Amino acid sequence: MGREGTGGRRSVGGLGDVPVPARWMLLGAVGLGVIGGVVGPVLGLDAYPPTAWFAVLEVGIPATILGGLLGLAAGGAAWGIGRLRMHHHP
Repeated sequence: MGREGTGGRRSVGGLGDVPVPARWMLLGAVGLGVIGGVVGPVLGLDAYPPTAWFAVLEVGIPATILGGLLGLAAGGAAWGIGRLRMHHHP
């Protein structure tokens, strides 16, 4: 039911056809981007309330980039380990 043709793998949000490093990059970017988007205005309200909206960008964009890079690195490592295991097991 719903898993035909996926080799038994489960996909997150219909991303089953996306390569593992790209999938992890996307999930990392979205995850940290949302966190940065929430933390930004909180910090902005504390620092200077009239420009708190700009803190969403000041914190959210770097958090999104960092999340994407960390996700790409973790996804690349997971993909590489999976390839090694696939080729070294009888």
